[in-house]
Amino acid sequence: MTAARRAEEFITLLERRGAAVVHAPTIRIVPLVDDVELHRVTEHLIAEPPDLVVVTTGIGFRGWVEAAHGWDVHDGLLDALGSTRILARGPKARGAVRQAGLCEEWSPESESSVEVLERLLSEGVDQLRIAVQLHGAASEWEPDTDICDALTRAGAQVVKVPVYRWEQPEDTRRIDQLIGMIVNSDVDAVSFTSAPAVASLLERAKAIGALDCLITALRNNVAVFCVGPVTATPLARLGIEPRSPQRYRLGALARLIADELPCLAKKYSAGGHRISVRSASVEVDGELKVLPPAGMALLRRLLVAPGLVVSREELLAELPGGGGDTHAVETAMARLRSALAAPRVVQTVVKRGYRLAVDVEAT
Repeated sequence: MTAARRAEEFITLLERRGAAVVHAPTIRIVPLVDDVELHRVTEHLIAEPPDLVVVTTGIGFRGWVEAAHGWDVHDGLLDALGSTRILARGPKARGAVRQAGLCEEWSPESESSVEVLERLLSEGVDQLRIAVQLHGAASEWEPDTDICDALTRAGAQVVKVPVYRWEQPEDTRRIDQLIGMIVNSDVDAVSFTSAPAVASLLERAKAIGALDCLITALRNNVAVFCVGPVTATPLARLGIEPRSPQRYRLGALARLIADELPCLAKKYSAGGHRISVRSASVEVDGELKVLPPAGMALLRRLLVAPGLVVSREELLAELPGGGGDTHAVETAMARLRSALAAPRVVQTVVKRGYRLAVDVEAT
C-alpha cells in the first residue's frame, strides 16, 4: 500500500478481509499555506475573477480555501469563485466545491481531465481567462500541465493555481524495500490512491536503477489496483493494466482487491492436488498454507518451469543467505513438503534434483 492519506483506514479495510499489508507511503503532501505564489495568485483572482475555474482535486481545493482563511481572504475568494463558472473534475472535486458553499456548472463522473478538456474545447475557450487548480508537482509520469497547455493553444489565458506540492519522504528506505518486494514478487498486489504516489514510486525506481525491473514486475507478476482512472493513467502509459473499482472510494477499492486478487493467483494441478500460489503462501485444495521463506524460495524456482527438473545446485542458489551445501536444499525441501502437507506436489528425481509434479497447468 502506497497511500499517505487515510492510511490507517485503508489498512484496516484490507486487514479485515485477511490481507497482510506492507505500508510504504511514497509521497508526503507539503501544504502551501505560507506559499508566496499561491498567495499572489489568490489575491490576483479576487481582484480580477476569471471567466471559469477548473477544480481538479478535492484535497487541493480544500487546501486552497484553508490557506485563504490563513490570509484573511476567505470571503473574498469564495465571492470571486461564486461569480464565475466552475467545472469540477469528478465527484471528489465536486464534493469539495459544494462543501465550500459553491456550485459547479458541470462535472464528469469519470474524474478525467481529458473529459473536462474536451468539453471546454468543444464550447470554445478563445479569449477566456481560465483558472486551473493544479494537483501537485509535474513529473514525466504525472504531467500537471497537459490541460493548461491545451487550453493555452486554444486561445485561453490560463492562470495556474498551485495549491500544494508533493515530495518523496525524506527517508526512502521503505519505498526502496517496497520496490524490491515488487521486483522479487514478494507481494501479490500493490495499490495506489493517487497519481502522485505512482509517479513517486516510478521516480524512485528510476533513481536506484530498478525502473525496468519494476515495470516488468507490474506488467506480469504483481497485480496493480488503483482507486480510479486518473490514478491509473501514469501506469497505463507504461503498458501496465491496473484494476479500478466503479466507485472511486477506498471501501470500493478494498472490496475489489479482496474479490479479485485471489482469482489472479497462478493455479496448478500437481501430485493430485490443486494448488494456488501466492507471494508468501500456497492454497492446497482450498486450504491456505503459510510457507517458510526457504520453502517459498524453492517453490518459486520450481515454478519458473513447472514440470522440469531443477538441480540441487540451482536450488541452493535460491535459498535465503546462500552458501552451504546441497544438504541445506534437502532440509528446506523436507520442510516445504511438511508445510504443504502434500508430499507428492514436489517430486525427487534421483541424482538430478527436484520438479513440480505438474499434472495439468491451469490457465
